[in-house]
Amino acid sequence: MRVTLTTSRYEVLEARSGEDALENLRVEIPDLVLLDLNLPGMDGLETCREIRRVSIVPVIILSVRKEGKDKVGVLDAGADDYVTKPFAMEELLARIRACLRRARASKGSEPKRLVLDDLDIDFEKREVLKANGGVHLSPKEFELLRLLVGHADHPVSHRRLLQAVWGPDYGDELECLRVVVRQLRTKIETDPSRPRYLLTEPCVGYRFVLPSPDALTTS
Repeated sequence: MRVTLTTSRYEVLEARSGEDALENLRVEIPDLVLLDLNLPGMDGLETCREIRRVSIVPVIILSVRKEGKDKVGVLDAGADDYVTKPFAMEELLARIRACLRRARASKGSEPKRLVLDDLDIDFEKREVLKANGGVHLSPKEFELLRLLVGHADHPVSHRRLLQAVWGPDYGDELECLRVVVRQLRTKIETDPSRPRYLLTEPCVGYRFVLPSPDALTTS
């Protein structure tokens, strides 16, 4: 599977157990998880529940179990798809593509406008207003804010933020990211030392909190 996925231009990160997978999620959030039900230690079903508790990353279950109740159980646990072994790699690749398309569609709506008690952001006009007037954001501050608001209420990993805003050659330059986050908090938070909106997810990344779903308009 690793060879086929790599040949198909996917970057592969392996975990030998459910515990290892959850630890990896604390470091880097992948685009998709392929999860076997039969794992040492924490089984795949419990691993799926734990993944869903902390992330909305798509999960495809791989299993030799063909019973309908097994499929219902993992789908109820939060899995996005279920592939029964043995399977053709072409089928798995097609399911991966479909799952990624659905994930992009579900969260792909670009933020259009965000209106909070003390903040009004028009992403189309690239305007940020606070009670005391307009706020100037640098291009990187604005793009970072756009990305976090686009994934509001969900953690976004350091690596994903760096690669999306700075470019694909970045990923480990955490100090660059911290500097821009500090600057952004200074500009949009009432009390930057006690942020309400732009929160730190320890060992993972950052999360933008929406006080109300009505605050955000998407295209």
